[in-house]
Amino acid sequence: MLTLLGALANCSQPKAQSSATVAVATNFKPTLEQLVSDFEARTEFEIKIVSGSTGKLYAQIVQGAPYDVFLAADQARPERLVQDGQAAPQSRFTYAVGGLALWSPREVDASSNSLMEPDLNRLALANPDLAPYGLAAAQLLDRLDLTETLRSKFVFGESVGQTFAFVSTGNADMGFVSSAQVLALPEDRRGAYWLVPNQLHAPIAQDAVLLIGRETNPAAPAFLAYLQSPPAQETIRLNGYLIE
Repeated sequence: MLTLLGALANCSQPKAQSSATVAVATNFKPTLEQLVSDFEARTEFEIKIVSGSTGKLYAQIVQGAPYDVFLAADQARPERLVQDGQAAPQSRFTYAVGGLALWSPREVDASSNSLMEPDLNRLALANPDLAPYGLAAAQLLDRLDLTETLRSKFVFGESVGQTFAFVSTGNADMGFVSSAQVLALPEDRRGAYWLVPNQLHAPIAQDAVLLIGRETNPAAPAFLAYLQSPPAQETIRLNGYLIE
């Protein structure tokens, strides 16, 4: 595990590279933007953000995309990168645990019962093969024995961010999104939502990892160390995530 003092101590050293590129799952991008602003104010480093579905970002990394840090929305893909020698083993840690929400911007009933309402024509969820929040939604529907009943109504987003957009623009009546996305909205714009009990799907533990060969870029390990600091963890918690 990276040590905060050791990594941030590099801030006072001459730097061969002063910026790092962080590939982040779409659901965490708004929170990451807040964290980056604070990190950059505390250090001389700069962080560039690239967002997308966890599956798509993972594929880009495997194909050689020049990212320094990967903030996934699951644990499986960072672990796979470690096993394949593409990420530093001691760098991996869980930076947040997400929650699933069924959401509509309209003032309607939002609960498991609303999934059976006759006026529900389109239900958005992220692609379970690409996005951990989509996988959690699929697990929930299986648990409720509603998958086959609702299959014809599914509208798939590539990421939970795209899924959120489908619902917010009216291209879906309701959708399964990150609870943090809903709670980030002003209270008068949250509409109706059901925070799905965590026991109804596998935990959405989100892991961070330093990609191999990026250890010499001081901005990358410094940012990962910052993510584990009390100020960063408080920001993450206030954005609706749990901290392990």
